[in-house]
Amino acid sequence: MTALVPLLADRRDAAGSLTILYRGPLASCDYDCGYCPFAKRRDTAEQLRADRAALERFAGWVADAPERVSVLFTPWGEGLVRSWYRRTLAELSRLPHVERVAIQTNLSARPDWTAAADLDTLALWATYHPDQVPYARFLGRCRDLRERGVRFSVGIVGLPEHLSAARRLRDELPEGVYLWVNAAEGRTYTDDEAAAWAALDPHFGFSRDPHPSHGVACRTGDTVISVDGEGTVRRCHFVPEVLGNLYDGSFRTALAPTPPCPKQECDCHIGYVHLTSLPLYDVFAGGVLERIPAAFTSPNSRRVTSRLSSRVTSPGPAGTRLR
Repeated sequence: MTALVPLLADRRDAAGSLTILYRGPLASCDYDCGYCPFAKRRDTAEQLRADRAALERFAGWVADAPERVSVLFTPWGEGLVRSWYRRTLAELSRLPHVERVAIQTNLSARPDWTAAADLDTLALWATYHPDQVPYARFLGRCRDLRERGVRFSVGIVGLPEHLSAARRLRDELPEGVYLWVNAAEGRTYTDDEAAAWAALDPHFGFSRDPHPSHGVACRTGDTVISVDGEGTVRRCHFVPEVLGNLYDGSFRTALAPTPPCPKQECDCHIGYVHLTSLPLYDVFAGGVLERIPAAFTSPNSRRVTSRLSSRVTSPGPAGTRLR
């Protein structure tokens, strides 16, 4: 991988801040969850080389970015089993103008690679899949991360067959680790069902039902963008309209202050967290990308502090819309 050249000190003072959701061509995963909407396949050696080259190109752009940057990697497959993702996360975390670098992961890779990262900047968004990994192994990974001082959240899909495993995990996770619950796609929850999940995740109400979003102002397309392996820029993963390209800078002229969402509804956390109609930038202050509420901070963190505002509104009663 091309070395990431340290930036001049004044780069940290450049105007503006940009959050990037990066999803390259990687699609291979060591898990095969039946409820997962992502495509499952085994990438060929050629496809893996293409993904590595795309990631290196993106990392080089981040290294030279003229503004403060935060990055969430949202691969279709599992990135941390690939050496180039582990190395890129560690290297980007050490750049002075990178405020946060995080990745969605199943934690199947050993976490020893995090020793090379700046733990004030690195974070992990981990998902537990009860039918794919032994419980003791996953819990052991979480405890290892905690001992290393890595900032991370843990989540699970809210399926009835996962409830007992989720309760056990909530009881046995290291102190201070947030457990989030994703509403299963297409599932409608009764009030009693929702209450059971909310007892584990106090913010489950935000995930319970899709959020009407058409015409609602959103930070995507303004301070948040989605980038694919070719550098194609869209406002988010869920709106196909192309804003331009990252590498020729053409996307910048298409950015607009909190443009209205063109979709009828938004039902994915990495999308609706950016809606200005929801209080989630307050709820997850300091941890928007890694899905950690403001009340949950890593023990070693100096840069990220608890900033939960008095303006935060907690999820409403079961069955209510959270606007």
